[in-house]
Amino acid sequence: MLGRTLFVALTAAVLACHAAPKQQKLVDGVTNIKPEEQQMLVAKEVVNLIENYNYKKIQLNDSISSVIFDKYLKTLDGSKNYFLSSDIKEFEKFRYSLDDDFRNGDLSAPFYMYNVYMKRFDQWLKFSMGQINAKFDFTGNETFTYDREKLPYLSTQEELNKLWKQRFKYELLNLRIAGGTDAKNTQTLTTRYKNLQTQSAKTNSQDVFQVLMNAFTESIDPHTNYFTPPNATAFNEDMARSFEGIGARLQLENDVIKIAEIIPGGPAFKSKQLYQGDRIIGVAQGQTEFLDLTGWRLDEAVSKIKGPKGTKVRLKIIPVGMELSAKPRIIELTRDRVVLEDQSAKKKVKTVTENGKQYKIGIIEVPAFYADFKAANAGDPNYKSTTRDVRLLLDTLKNRDKVDAILMDLRSNGGGSLLEAIELTGLFIDKGPVVQVKDLRGKIDVQSDEKAGVSWDGPMGVMIDRLSASASEIFSGAIQDYGRGIILGTQTYGKGTVQSAIDLNRVLNASILQRFAALVNKKNTTGTGTAENPQLGQINLTMAKFYRVNGSSTQHKGVMPDVVFPSIYPLDKIGEDTEPSALPWDEVAASGFKPVADLRNVKAALVKMHNERMAKSLDYKFLNEDIAEMKKRDAEQSITLNQAALKQERDEAEARNQRRINELRAARGLPPVKKGERPKDDDYDFIQDESLRVMADFMGQSGSYVMNLPGMKKF
Repeated sequence: MLGRTLFVALTAAVLACHAAPKQQKLVDGVTNIKPEEQQMLVAKEVVNLIENYNYKKIQLNDSISSVIFDKYLKTLDGSKNYFLSSDIKEFEKFRYSLDDDFRNGDLSAPFYMYNVYMKRFDQWLKFSMGQINAKFDFTGNETFTYDREKLPYLSTQEELNKLWKQRFKYELLNLRIAGGTDAKNTQTLTTRYKNLQTQSAKTNSQDVFQVLMNAFTESIDPHTNYFTPPNATAFNEDMARSFEGIGARLQLENDVIKIAEIIPGGPAFKSKQLYQGDRIIGVAQGQTEFLDLTGWRLDEAVSKIKGPKGTKVRLKIIPVGMELSAKPRIIELTRDRVVLEDQSAKKKVKTVTENGKQYKIGIIEVPAFYADFKAANAGDPNYKSTTRDVRLLLDTLKNRDKVDAILMDLRSNGGGSLLEAIELTGLFIDKGPVVQVKDLRGKIDVQSDEKAGVSWDGPMGVMIDRLSASASEIFSGAIQDYGRGIILGTQTYGKGTVQSAIDLNRVLNASILQRFAALVNKKNTTGTGTAENPQLGQINLTMAKFYRVNGSSTQHKGVMPDVVFPSIYPLDKIGEDTEPSALPWDEVAASGFKPVADLRNVKAALVKMHNERMAKSLDYKFLNEDIAEMKKRDAEQSITLNQAALKQERDEAEARNQRRINELRAARGLPPVKKGERPKDDDYDFIQDESLRVMADFMGQSGSYVMNLPGMKKF
């Protein structure tokens, strides 16, 4: 992917002296987790990649080491509930040495820090278990400070015990207010803490390494990320919206693997032998011996049940409703490619009436910009991708549903494939630049839609919010710059960087990996390969920055909508401009694009009509009140442990919410609901509904602009 230069650099690094790491200090009272050989190699190679190929061209130094140190500490104990100030004082000796340690592949210091964290975490669990049968007074004026981020670390174990006691008391108070009996509450808390103890005991070096590498890479920039082998697989499957396996979602319940969902169309679904709630207690590959899965980590069990298309797997099943002591049923399945349709683009049609005229509008919800590159590269003509899915939906909406307009819903769409953003834009514009990409050498590449014609030439809008990022911003920015449609919602996230996914096993050739494997004389049991076949994981490295066709970067600023809605997400806490390590905003020269329409006057008219509706809207009024209430709650750091006071506060909030629900239902002609009743006849989406009305206004303005698309003069 990165060419000969990258390969040579990595090869040289691997062949360098394999220095032994410092002796890792052991922590009493816990099973000490230590780094694996391949993790030490990965740390060195990630440093090499970042220093030579990251867009920032940054060199690790003491200053960066300090940032990594602080971010790692915050990840472990951001609320300062576990570490003592003496722990932090001891850790300080590592503050300015992590850069050198990473460069040398020495992970002993951060792993030691994690083991201290595990000791404190286990102490908290044992302390909490000891409080299960204690008696508490909930009538006093005591408060619990749950947000301690800006407070100092506590100095003594006695202070920690007091904090932990208040935390336990708050958990118990929540159960009491919810109406649980003392016996039921005791059972709930006992189960909760035992489950936490079980999961804590299953923590392995891959878990620690992932946390550490997150702190490392995010200190460089927010979107350079390393993935351990299991997490790399999950990331790529999410991008592909497909995977190879049996087609079931699994969960861990009391140390037993349970089927949470059967995915339609997969082998499990077609076999009619597996059902939601069944327990899997054993797995065998083909006709080999069964492995007992009881007590396994979920990710390790999944790795044994999944497998390549065409291979066979046998499962020992305890059917739902039967005791675990029942005789298991054995079934055999042939694994296949499973497509996740529920996470793909979907459509629906809504009808809206404005000014006495009725419009049919097709809504396409796009959850991500996904593509199954593996299937595409293998020549599969039916590979999964956002553009392919949306093209089919547009064809149905246009020819069967006969819609008047299209509304693309990109809310909470965090992005994905840059290529898909370009190709999706091409469904709505006729050939032309879509995005400009500047690489780490400063070279600018204008990437265009090269296919003539459009799939939809009618009116369109795009819904965005603060969680719309990256590819979503490329698409919505291009639609806005071309004057192709109306952008509705809130300011987007502001991610204007491009990452390249690098499989570390691919950039190191087989002979190099074999020489490294020779240094390791043991089997690896954490799902990361063996000494003969070490798996190194994947890094998504920031190597470029993208710009809109008008020359503006979306970095920090994002895309500003034409019609603005209040943001339910706090703009001062979520977004690229809140990330200290983010790249700054800048701009380049505009590309040679030709807008298809000038919508400035139309947009002004749409904003005016929108504001007039909002001035009378009860939904809009309540939305703004909710946002103000969230800001108020977010500023709070403590809560009362007085049961009567807390119950009154929550009862009042519940009653207020109940009144508002029924006010809104009455405004929509729906009957009121009783306290505690969940309305099943109201799936109302205020933001979407108002966006549909703006689209109706847009179509009502058709005589005031010309849309220059092939074979089309006016909407």
